[in-house]
Amino acid sequence: MRNASGSAIGLLAGVVVDAVVADPRSGHPVAVFGRAAEALERRMYRDSRACGAAFALVCVVGAASAGAVVERASGGRVARPVMVAAATWAVLGGESLRREAAVLRELLTRDDLAAARERLTHLVGRDPSGLDGSEIARAAVESVAENTSDAVVAPLFWGAVGGVPALFAYRAVNTLDAMVGHRSARYARFGWASARADDVANLIPARITAVLVALVSGRPGDVLRIARRDARRHPSPNSGWCEAAFAGALDVRLGGVNVYGDRVEERPFLGDGKPPQAADLPRAGVLLRRVTGVAAVLAALVVWARS
Repeated sequence: MRNASGSAIGLLAGVVVDAVVADPRSGHPVAVFGRAAEALERRMYRDSRACGAAFALVCVVGAASAGAVVERASGGRVARPVMVAAATWAVLGGESLRREAAVLRELLTRDDLAAARERLTHLVGRDPSGLDGSEIARAAVESVAENTSDAVVAPLFWGAVGGVPALFAYRAVNTLDAMVGHRSARYARFGWASARADDVANLIPARITAVLVALVSGRPGDVLRIARRDARRHPSPNSGWCEAAFAGALDVRLGGVNVYGDRVEERPFLGDGKPPQAADLPRAGVLLRRVTGVAAVLAALVVWARS
């Protein structure tokens, strides 16, 4: 029971720390993991699904093992909540996401499109060079929506279900998907396992995110209706749930043409409202914070229930 209370307190404390302490510019644990994964990729890369699966397995098992070491080392009444809080803060990214959206809103309000396009690259991988203000706002809202699951709800879900090892393993899976899971000539086969692992890891959290967005929106029936109707239109099995729920909650329309280098994707429209504008970015940030608070409380309750 003592370990359960310490873990629950640690999860909640980690969320609070993430809300008030900005991510360091260098030396962030996720960035350290990313550099280690890059070094391993240089040694293991082959244009092969089998090699990509082995690469993903080594990285994820290594991250989970590090989490197990942290969890075993934090058995004391004080050490447990402190270590779990630190681990939770290390894998969450909600507040950084909200702050990026706030910066973009300020740049768009000043009509500084050049700076806004450059800043957007902090959030998305699409080519921003031809985007106007509304398209920049759309890209930012879509990123906030998707990462409400990836950077907040999913880590808390896995941390509540499997403790620090699952917390670290999830962040490893999600980071590998960002690194090698995208469709390109180099990673079409090597990144296949990382991309599929991320799909599986986010299957439940993405749908929980849609439900939480609906609950905190004040219009749960309408938001859930739009999420159920539009989520399947999205090419991702998970992102569509988050983006459709945000579209319903903010009464905006997401989707459209996305350019990724020489690749163009025409995404289906989600939601029934107007295209997003700069003023919708702080509203998306408010949704993100509300979902974070509810998800944190639910995660702590799950930890208690597991005990």
